[in-house]
Amino acid sequence: MTNNFILRSLRYTFKFKDSKMIAILGFGGAEVTRAQISDWLKQDDDPDYKNCSDTKLASFLNGLIIEMRGKKEGVQPQLEKRITNNIVLVKLKIALNLKSEDLLEIMELASVRIGKHELSALFRKPGHKNYRECKDQILRNFLKGVQVKYRPNE
Repeated sequence: MTNNFILRSLRYTFKFKDSKMIAILGFGGAEVTRAQISDWLKQDDDPDYKNCSDTKLASFLNGLIIEMRGKKEGVQPQLEKRITNNIVLVKLKIALNLKSEDLLEIMELASVRIGKHELSALFRKPGHKNYRECKDQILRNFLKGVQVKYRPNE
C-alpha cells in the first residue's frame, strides 16, 4: 500500500484541509509546503504526483497522535526510517484510542471478520513467534472501516 493512499484516505475520512495537514506534519516534526501536500494527494497517474516518503508518513502519523490525544510528556518517539503496514496500524490504533474490540468492530464495518488472536498477531514485534505481517488488504479494509465509522453516510 502506498504512503500516498494512506494520506489520501485519512485526509478524506477526517476532512482535513491542507493547513490542517501541514499542522499535523509539523506536530510530527516535519516541515512541508502546501505544494508538497498537493503533490502527495494527487492520483497516481497525475504528472505532478510525487511519492510521500516513509519518514514524512511517520511524521504525519506521529502528528496525528499528538492532534488526537495530545503531546506526551518526556522524550518523543523516534521517527521510523522505514514504515510498514503494521506500524501504520499501531499508530492509528494509538491516535484513535482504540481497544481490540474497537478494532474488530471497525473491521466488521468493512465487512471483514478477523479473530482476536489474528488481530493481536499484527501488533506483536517482528521476530516474535506469533508476529504476523499486515498485508495491504487488511490495512485497506481497516482504513475503509475507519471511514465508515468516522464519516458515516458519505
